[in-house]
Amino acid sequence: MFLPVVTILLAFCIAFLITPLVRRWAFKHGVLDRPNWRKVHRRAVPRLGGMAIYISFTAAVLLTQELTTPIIGLLIGGSLITLVGIVDDIRGMPARAKLVGQILAAVAVIPFGLKVGFLTNPFVGGNLIALGLFGIPVTVFWLVSVTNAVNLIDGLDGLAGGTSFIAALTLAAVIWVELLQNGIFPAQQQVIFLALALAAAILGFLRYNFHPARIFLGDSGSMYLGFNLAALAVFGLAKSSTFISVIIPIVILGMPLMDTFFAVLRRYCKQKPIFQPDKEHLHHRLMALGLSHRQAVLCLYAVNVVLGLSAVIMTLLAPNQAMVLLIVVSIIILALANRTGVIGVKPWGTYLARHTRQRSSRL
Repeated sequence: MFLPVVTILLAFCIAFLITPLVRRWAFKHGVLDRPNWRKVHRRAVPRLGGMAIYISFTAAVLLTQELTTPIIGLLIGGSLITLVGIVDDIRGMPARAKLVGQILAAVAVIPFGLKVGFLTNPFVGGNLIALGLFGIPVTVFWLVSVTNAVNLIDGLDGLAGGTSFIAALTLAAVIWVELLQNGIFPAQQQVIFLALALAAAILGFLRYNFHPARIFLGDSGSMYLGFNLAALAVFGLAKSSTFISVIIPIVILGMPLMDTFFAVLRRYCKQKPIFQPDKEHLHHRLMALGLSHRQAVLCLYAVNVVLGLSAVIMTLLAPNQAMVLLIVVSIIILALANRTGVIGVKPWGTYLARHTRQRSSRL
């Protein structure tokens, strides 16, 4: 138990100490996030904060952990996605070029065993469905989706970092519960401490990132966090034979995934390009409803905590009970999302009525 505890403490201390140094370097070299019509801050703030989390987590793992094949893959993939983010933070990258970089980082971890090998069929007694080569696109899709989901919610001070912190703690708790139920597996036990080390690195950084932020994650940080969380979920849960283990990572990362899904749906309904940014994300809508910057962030933290607790409870329930809870949570989320206007079609009845009238006029 000694080395895992050292890993967690080391990740926190390095992040806490190195973040001011990264901030000064970003200021000196003009790597600043400047205000524009989409952003809520009113002054230039250094970015590249993700470098502090990357350095602290990587150093803690290299210094204290046995470098198994999956961990080597995790470090390589994390390094590649951070490099893509750094280039974007400093020079800027077109959305499609950034997507290519994310895909390459996702593909890079697959030879190291970080791959979804099978899914379970919930309709036929939980039988396993071997994915074979199809596991590669499934894994890439999952890693890229979560990477972009966390990147998209990075719009308020501390939001992406706090969300990732809660998700990392939840992931560790869920795997720990699974180990208590199904027995100890060394690889999964290692994932618990890796998730806690990532959470510790985030916590050390959040001291400088919570509102009013003195440094931002930047794309280097938000993409790194999303990628690592997705990879750790594959590492820790994808080899479980229970159906609910396939759902759990989606619930843990439910808030950023939900916001991304609604962004795609909103832009499709408004006939806008999918990659075109807007100011209609969940955090924007909460502030438009009158919440302060800090209140909006704390409100979304609460949503993440509820989803995290739901994920832990689902792990303890029978599969059919877990599915009922998932449906209830999903309905509540959809109702709240429509109420805030984050879907961008508010209310649904008005959109459907207008769409019906348009079709009738064409006929």
